[in-house]
Amino acid sequence: MDNKFDVKKLIQISLLIAIEVILTRFCSINMQIVRIGFGFLPIAIIGMMYGPLSAGIAYAIGDILGMLLFPTGGSFFPGFTLTAFLTGIVYGVFLYNKPKTWPRIIGAVLTVCLVINLGLDTLWLSILMGKGYIALLPTRIMKAVLMIPVQTFIIGIIWKKVVVRFVKVSQA
Repeated sequence: MDNKFDVKKLIQISLLIAIEVILTRFCSINMQIVRIGFGFLPIAIIGMMYGPLSAGIAYAIGDILGMLLFPTGGSFFPGFTLTAFLTGIVYGVFLYNKPKTWPRIIGAVLTVCLVINLGLDTLWLSILMGKGYIALLPTRIMKAVLMIPVQTFIIGIIWKKVVVRFVKVSQA
């Protein structure tokens, strides 16, 4: 019985990784220092359903697969994979086996957008582009201000309207 669950879990996570790659690589607006997209959603779902470690590993795998299958301009940079891993960890820590309340969802999104995306990703871009960290911040701050309400709303609505039903079906 336990192996059946592990296979089911692996298949579900694999499908969500594939969706993450598609959303990130094909359904995002890519600019030089900002990417606006919805790749966060499948990872938030993995974090809610399977916990921090599963979500972190899944996002790191998705980042590497996306870069290998659909490279976009630059070469591989492990900092972004670390960011992906930490993002999955944060969603799992805030949302796994806990009530999906708006304050908890907002906490997860604020941590991801302000600490990980604004903080770490800006550092990685500064290193890669040879530009000052502070010089990159204004555009990155605008992205964070835009994405915080978008991510909060989408994660909350998807949890209440989709994932709850998916969890019931997958446990049957």
